[in-house]
Amino acid sequence: MELILWRHALAEDGSPDAARRLTSRGAKDAAAVGAWLRRQLGDEAVTVLSSPSRRTMQTAEALGLAVEPIDALGPEAGVDAVLAVAGWPSGRDGVVVVVGHGPWIGEVAARLLTGRDDAWPFAKGALWWFGWAKGDGGSATVRLKAVLSPELLR
Repeated sequence: MELILWRHALAEDGSPDAARRLTSRGAKDAAAVGAWLRRQLGDEAVTVLSSPSRRTMQTAEALGLAVEPIDALGPEAGVDAVLAVAGWPSGRDGVVVVVGHGPWIGEVAARLLTGRDDAWPFAKGALWWFGWAKGDGGSATVRLKAVLSPELLR
């Protein structure tokens, strides 16, 4: 299994929070990252899970695949809940893309890479791609496959 964490792109201010839309810049960034990701995924089996908020759904839809909104991935989600929903590390086949919010998305990245609960910054529209690597003796460790900011695609 591989896990991609993708933070929603830049959104408008306002309320209600769940109804906030992507800005023009956010929509362009989501489209660019989505196109890059589609090229990288090729024919992989992909599951796309998203917070049900409008901005995360708009970001996820930029990938051009079916998106499943999951209430447990909302703005107040916790690391354990996110990893459970994603099925990490071996609960699903293929690639799972989780589209969500700060600060929990950076907290999930920190836990995967360090095993600690830290609040790491995670840019809007950015993604972090994780996988498993077999180590000596057959043990598996988390491997960081890619980190991409939409700024790199402008």
